[in-house]
Amino acid sequence: MNTKGALWRKGAKDGLPIAFGYLAVAFSFGILAAKAGITSVEAVLMSLINLTSAGQFAGLTLIAASAHLVEIAVTQLIINSRYFLMSAALSQKIDTQTSLVHRMIMAFGITDEVFGLSISVKGKLSPFYTYGVMSVAIPGWTLGTFLGAYSGDVLPANVVSALSIALYGMLLAVIIPPAKGNNILAVLILLSMIASFFFSVVPGLKSISSGVKIIVLTFVIAGTAAYLFPIKGDVANE
Repeated sequence: MNTKGALWRKGAKDGLPIAFGYLAVAFSFGILAAKAGITSVEAVLMSLINLTSAGQFAGLTLIAASAHLVEIAVTQLIINSRYFLMSAALSQKIDTQTSLVHRMIMAFGITDEVFGLSISVKGKLSPFYTYGVMSVAIPGWTLGTFLGAYSGDVLPANVVSALSIALYGMLLAVIIPPAKGNNILAVLILLSMIASFFFSVVPGLKSISSGVKIIVLTFVIAGTAAYLFPIKGDVANE
């Protein structure tokens, strides 16, 4: 039987690719934050308590443009609204006896990548597995911001931009392993990529925020898949 410590260690081990990916991307965020006039302490606090790359980059742009607080808040709500869906999905995977405190801590640490690992766990999800992922992912994101904020103008702009490639490598590391043994999942991932590209090039659609795009695609693709290929309860909990 898996103990809480063993589940935490498994989560921490699985979360290392996320931590390294976050380190590189957050480094870029830290540099941009410094150039926008945000202090290193403010940048680190932003990463420590927000944990949203798209939201933070968007917020940074708005702060630099002296946007109104209401505008910033609404923008963040739209961009990060996809986390409502992720948290709802994970709530169906954890034990019904899981306390509210555990649920709140898990909700705080949910990002695209943490969700990807947590939802792929076979059977019921233990909060301690997600805590393990969070325990390396959050420091990776925060440390990357700290290093970037203090590095400032050390690295050329093209090098900083190239660091963003690490995020895509990290996402591939999350989605490819579970897709290898599941043809339906592999097709859904491919369709998601095609649909995402479609939304990014079609006039009118490409102006939609990334958060809204993710919600629309999630509802359409995941909803259709759930209807056409339902998973029986006994199989889902194996």
